[in-house]
Amino acid sequence: MPEPEGARLERIARRLHPLDHPTRGEGSNAADLRRALGIEAFRDAAVLVGLVPRESGVQVLLTLRTTDLRHHAGQVSFPGGRSESGDADALATALRETHEETGIEPVRVMPLGTLDPLATVSAFRVVPVVARIDPAYIARPDPREVADVFEVPFDWLMQPGNLTRIEVAMGDSVRHVPEFVRDDTITPHRIWGVTAMILDNLRTLLED
Repeated sequence: MPEPEGARLERIARRLHPLDHPTRGEGSNAADLRRALGIEAFRDAAVLVGLVPRESGVQVLLTLRTTDLRHHAGQVSFPGGRSESGDADALATALRETHEETGIEPVRVMPLGTLDPLATVSAFRVVPVVARIDPAYIARPDPREVADVFEVPFDWLMQPGNLTRIEVAMGDSVRHVPEFVRDDTITPHRIWGVTAMILDNLRTLLED
């Protein structure tokens, strides 16, 4: 029998870092980015890895950034952004940014835990906060930042055969960056870079 969605989310939560024990460190890829790009310090940021339970199965909430943003313009990402002085922690940042970008209210979000942080080429230390999102949510994206809010099946994203690696020049070196195989019947947009890394880290955690 298929695993009930509630049981699946509970199983995922057990593999995450508890919310009351913040993850430390800059991220496993921070040293490489420091060497390649000369980054001196990473600024704190957080994203929300939203899991939406539906009759067809758990979906992952993603956004398409507008093309005129300063960082990662036109790319698929999780809702989120840099931490502000009034944010108590990564969870507060993720909830605030998700509300600002997508219109999804914090009351619709049930946090489950966090993944290990990752560093980005834009010099952020990103903490992914994994959470259940009420399937009755209504997205009201901010047109200045978000061009689209969409969902992709969790099971498809957790299949290692759907992930490949591409070569990306970085400074004087070449990085192998994860990218999901494009399938227009599954996702309308390209999913790669840090977003793909976060999803791959989640898959590895669940497999361990």
